[in-house]
Amino acid sequence: MLWGFVTIYLETSTTRLPEFVSFFLGALILWNILLRAQQGISVSFLEDVWARNLVNLFVSPLSIVEYITALLVVSLIKVVLAFGLMSLLAALCYTFNILKLGLIILPLVLNLVALGWAIGLLTMGLILRFGQEAEILAWALAFLFMPVSAVFYPVEVLPSLLQRIALFVPSAHAFEGMRQVIIQKGMPVAHLLWATSLNLVYLLVSGLAFYRAYKFALEKGVIPKIGE
Repeated sequence: MLWGFVTIYLETSTTRLPEFVSFFLGALILWNILLRAQQGISVSFLEDVWARNLVNLFVSPLSIVEYITALLVVSLIKVVLAFGLMSLLAALCYTFNILKLGLIILPLVLNLVALGWAIGLLTMGLILRFGQEAEILAWALAFLFMPVSAVFYPVEVLPSLLQRIALFVPSAHAFEGMRQVIIQKGMPVAHLLWATSLNLVYLLVSGLAFYRAYKFALEKGVIPKIGE
């Protein structure tokens, strides 16, 4: 589906090749930011599950808020490292400097990080609720957003139903904003407002879902059984 939409875009567009290169490389870097933000939370949580360390953490004086904050810090570190490495490779191999886009790119990056956190919190909640069998979501859930995120192609090439769905996906607005910046159409204010508003809702819903799953795990006493 992804590369089929890309083919349609290439066949119907008159955009010059250098802009295609910028679109693709910029999209790869930004998508990796979302992915690292999400996996920085969910995979770090899974490492505690695999090590059977959840009981030690949750019986300690460490609060759940402090634990989540620590996971967010780890996620940010991974995002910075991934962004730096991919930007360096893009500059060395393809002479593409994403930093030339300026500070406009920063709000787009922050929105992708926020969506990654929302997906990560939801994944953690599902693992607490359904057990280690749900751990595949730590790798798969973000990719379910990919076709409607318009990472490598504009939203307009999607079927009308998927276009309506993409309207309520924060990452779609982030990538549309990136393309707008690359073709120098100024600050993507509308896309930033949409992405920020949607991310606030996503974070609220995923945070509540995780907290309910955490309370359920405490009441049912399933935390010691996770990872067995």
